[in-house]
Parts: sequence; C-alpha cells; structure tokens
Amino acid sequence: MTNDATADSTMTRVELVHLKGRIERWLRFGRAAGEQIQDRRRRTVLFAPGAIFAFVRWRAEAYGTVDSRIAILRAVAPGHAFTTYPEVAPGAEVLLDIRGWAKVQAVLEAIDRVEGRGLAATDVAPDYWRHVGARIAVGLPPRIYERARHRAWLVRREIFS
Repeated sequence: MTNDATADSTMTRVELVHLKGRIERWLRFGRAAGEQIQDRRRRTVLFAPGAIFAFVRWRAEAYGTVDSRIAILRAVAPGHAFTTYPEVAPGAEVLLDIRGWAKVQAVLEAIDRVEGRGLAATDVAPDYWRHVGARIAVGLPPRIYERARHRAWLVRREIFS
C-alpha cells in the first residue's frame, strides 16, 4: 500500500480509528489501493471503484458497548449512484449493513465460512452479501456460498465487464 498524501479523486476513502476501549473502526477484508496515515491511531484507506470491503464500527462508553455495526460496501466510480455512509467518502454501494453485536458476529462467521472454503471474501458475488444481510437481519442463517455459485459469478462478471 502507498502512503500517498494526494488521494486520487476516483478513490473511495475510509477513515479508520483505534482508540482502545472507546472507538474502533477497522476493515475485516478488502483490497486497499493505498492508505494515508494521520497518526498512530488514525489512517485513511483508499479503495478503487468496484472494490468490495467489510467495514466494522464499534463504540463504547463507561457502561459498555454503545454501538457495533458491520457493513459490506462496494466502492463506486465517479458519476455512479452511491449511498452516504459514516466514515466513507464520498459513499459506497451498501451490500450489507447489520447492527448489534450478535448479528455482527453472525456476519463475521459467514465471512469466515467463505474464506474457509478457500475463497477471497472480496471476490464473492455481491448478491451473496445482500443475501447474508437479509437472512441475518431476520434471524435466519445464511445459505452456504457454493463453489458452483462462485464460478457462475466469475463467468457473469467476465461477460459483463
């Protein structure tokens, strides 16, 4: 990754922070195109258009966890529609957005299962992440991401790119 001070305007920027025991914003997966380090607790990670990444946000106060959330997002190209999302500039396509620690853990487990099958989470079909979010949101387990589905996605992506 680069430590480029002049971010390309086509990049999606994600602000990461680690203030132990108070605020944590980190990436579970994603292929960053670069990063900018502000200080030892803060950095900005850059993603090229089309890149898929998982962004985890956690916040606590004196009495415990206040907020825990995970989003799987896709960086968009300039001129394409996007949704604004905290700490993501200018925004991204939201594939999954889950709140609450038990549900966040379920998403993390789904990511682990995909990676346990030898697949990179960044290469999984975006529709699968939408499926995971919808199922977990209503308390159901997501279906397993089969290799046949992955091959079909790769063929479809090749045809339409």
